[in-house]
Amino acid sequence: MKYLVRSALSLAFAVSAGVSAIESTEELPELNQERQHTVAAKRISDLFTRAHYKEIELDDAVSGKVYERFLRSLDPSKNIFLAADVEKLNKYKKDFDNALTKGNMSIAYEMFSLNLEKRLERFQYALSLLQSDFDFEKEGDKYYFDREEAEWAATEAELNELWRQRVKYDALNLKLAGKDKAKAKELLEKRYNRAIKRLYQTKSEDVFQTVMNAFARSIEAHTSYLSPRNAERFQMEMNLSFEGIGAVLQLEDDFTVIRSIVPGGPADMTSKIKPQDKIIGVAQEDEEFVDVIGWRLDEVVELIKGPKGTEVRLQIIKATSDKTDPMVVSIVRDKIKLEDRAAQSEVYIPESGPHKDKKLGVITIPSFYNNLHQDVKKELAALQEQNVEAVIVDLRGNGGGSLMEATLVSGLFIDKGPIVQVRYSTGKISENRDNDGITYYDGPLTVLVDRYSASASEIFAAAMQDYGRALIVGEQTFGKGTVQQHRGLGRIYDFYDNPLGSVQFTIAKFYRINGGSTQHKGVIPDILFPSPIAAEEWGESQEENALPWDSINRASYTTFGETDMAANVVNKRYQERISKDPEFSYIFSDIEEYKENKDRKFVSLVESERNAEKQEQDEKRLARVNERLVRMGKEKIADLEDIPEDMDEIDPFLDEAVQITLDVVDTGKYAIIR
Repeated sequence: MKYLVRSALSLAFAVSAGVSAIESTEELPELNQERQHTVAAKRISDLFTRAHYKEIELDDAVSGKVYERFLRSLDPSKNIFLAADVEKLNKYKKDFDNALTKGNMSIAYEMFSLNLEKRLERFQYALSLLQSDFDFEKEGDKYYFDREEAEWAATEAELNELWRQRVKYDALNLKLAGKDKAKAKELLEKRYNRAIKRLYQTKSEDVFQTVMNAFARSIEAHTSYLSPRNAERFQMEMNLSFEGIGAVLQLEDDFTVIRSIVPGGPADMTSKIKPQDKIIGVAQEDEEFVDVIGWRLDEVVELIKGPKGTEVRLQIIKATSDKTDPMVVSIVRDKIKLEDRAAQSEVYIPESGPHKDKKLGVITIPSFYNNLHQDVKKELAALQEQNVEAVIVDLRGNGGGSLMEATLVSGLFIDKGPIVQVRYSTGKISENRDNDGITYYDGPLTVLVDRYSASASEIFAAAMQDYGRALIVGEQTFGKGTVQQHRGLGRIYDFYDNPLGSVQFTIAKFYRINGGSTQHKGVIPDILFPSPIAAEEWGESQEENALPWDSINRASYTTFGETDMAANVVNKRYQERISKDPEFSYIFSDIEEYKENKDRKFVSLVESERNAEKQEQDEKRLARVNERLVRMGKEKIADLEDIPEDMDEIDPFLDEAVQITLDVVDTGKYAIIR
């Protein structure tokens, strides 16, 4: 059955405006469920209802959640469908549970096909707008980029206004990037035509993947369906056998978003890319940028991947900035190997202050990879040979890894005892323990974390905190306290033309030895560093349908030390230092600016206003660079292009963690009792 064809309205846009568009009389693709999808849908629903950690019953409530999420995935910015379209689609709200049980997802294909037709109309309208000039000094003109809470457009005129804003926003960004009117028009015609071309390339698998992920994510935040192609890419990432930049990507709305960074990989080494950043453009070597907004994820991945030693440049919109102007990051592709992720240590010697010339060891652990504990053991031995007075374990940006390694690394700092508790869907609780009776380092210990520290990192930090073995400093961690299993849907007796793909779903939950879960709350540091994003605005707690925080019984363990550490003394010194530290004054200023602008859901479409904002930011950045250079005894610079490379090495959080740790040494009481 063929649901929809190319609309007459969209053709009218192209013809009446004389648009340089893809002219094709072919119909939009016929989207029907393939034979293997019926079996896959049944197996997915059966597996989730039978084996998921969360108890699931396919009913009208679940159906409504799946419908809402699927609808949102089809039109995340509410600029494709009209309110009347949504009203008609609402008849399917209670039908998804039965569709999943029977394996008949035809309603999803019908909704998706309608969305294709509407998208075609919208992009043809966008092309028609390029035939007229925009007034970039129209007072008060804005583009509302965040429409999550907005109402659906009631009329075609309202929808047209939303697209006028979007196209003008795209055009202004290109103008601000130095493109003249003709070049900007050419680039946008290519962008919108490519979007139209992708509509014609839509496959049945695209629909199935979208609706199955709507189902999976309606259950729980870390549950997902992987199409055969994505399953293959997943295995490639797990084996670290690909050449590229070392970043895991995902598609959100029309944007390619950084999901995670491979520690030690090329992207990580730049120190400029973080999870949740958006990639909007890709360029090879010194070629022009290719706009990738609205691209399929697999197409973006193919563009970014490449041979070892070649350069790729990315246009990035930062997740933690209220600015919409992109920054450019150059990355040299490399083979992503396990060895690149090894733990490393260095001896840190403060050059000034009360702790001048004291030696402290810093071990940076990028991930909990296999055999990490052996590497950390060697680094500890090397640091102790140099007579360091204390050790900092830096877990910033460490997204986790092996549960076994989290247990073994924790065991290096205690003689024996439980490290983490794991509860399964059956209610069974097991303990991961250190039983060797050996402590490889028993001196003062600090664990440095940030909001990107997750999973295995949180297990280690929580164990050290619960034992009173280490002081935890930094930001509240991510809060991922769940365990996932990856399972293929295929069976040896299957004889389908196409494979079925695979699923990833939650099977267990982590708990600290004190009984509390790391889920949602993560690990709250003993000394909190200032952060632009509040804990309730970041991490697992922001994931829709994430499992809640809860607790179980405390494990049997004994804490270290004889008395409470003089934490108030250490914290007082910390507060005094950062109140006078110019680097922290920059941090506090940036936090205030972020808070002032974080709820703003629009960006100005007035060129002079945007230029003024950019000039203000550039002047502020240049002033800070020159203030730093003066403090370093160096010459000032006149242009941001001349920033010295060693400016990237400034790390006020590590500097302060060192001072805090040496304050702890001064107290003589480095074990914390709670």
